[in-house]
Amino acid sequence: MNILIAGGSGFLGCELARQARAAGHAVTATFATRAGHFPGIRWLAMDLRHDDEIASALRETRPDVVVNAAYRKADWATTADGAIGLALAATRHGSRLVHVSSDAVFSGADVRYDESASPDPINPYGAAKAAAETAIRLLAPAAVVARTSLIIGDGDSVHEEAVHELATGRRHGVLFTDDIRCPVHVADLAGALLELAASDRSGVCHVAGSDAVSRHELGVLIAERDGLDASALATGRRADTGPPGPLDVRLDSTRTQRTLRTALRGARDFLRRER
Repeated sequence: MNILIAGGSGFLGCELARQARAAGHAVTATFATRAGHFPGIRWLAMDLRHDDEIASALRETRPDVVVNAAYRKADWATTADGAIGLALAATRHGSRLVHVSSDAVFSGADVRYDESASPDPINPYGAAKAAAETAIRLLAPAAVVARTSLIIGDGDSVHEEAVHELATGRRHGVLFTDDIRCPVHVADLAGALLELAASDRSGVCHVAGSDAVSRHELGVLIAERDGLDASALATGRRADTGPPGPLDVRLDSTRTQRTLRTALRGARDFLRRER
């Protein structure tokens, strides 16, 4: 396949580019400010806030598949409008679209969410992701909308870096015991997205990990894996201290997992310390 990865210089985008290239695909990865460094990958500047840059990138690369892993949490123009513009451009060029969405589209009122659940966001980022989903499902019905959760790696995600700073005293703060998600390993997520890209699936797919854990439990698992002092991780309740947002949001990925070879492991599995 000829694959265009929007947001290719980000944490997930880099792993997508690496796996796609290793599988023998032709890969173009876009960046907003700084290109990545993987060999064999074409890096292309593209800002989703500018329709002309999207159109130019699609004309130049003529991809079979577009994977949108780009977002900016505080920027509606990128996360919502830019995603919609990319979907329109991909449709015009006859490219298959895989759009990466988030569990932030849910309020947490129902706790457990499968692919049939309707978005009910309660913060601006969730609203931007929900708006993109709604438009993409209307404008590009053959596309995959892949909702995921906290993305963890082998020490290099923002969540892991925060735990390291808290455990070593370089940052002060708490990890919430009432803020629950289903974290996924970046390698599992990238593998699943590439499988979906090569399939005939359409509509919403959930691609999160199989374990529901609190932010504090996740922090403890990371600290123990990395030989840090987990007792240094202070606890708190998001409901008491904020910031406002959904609390317990558990994506049920059972239906999608049945169609995938890639196992969407739970955090207790992929963060287990080797003995």
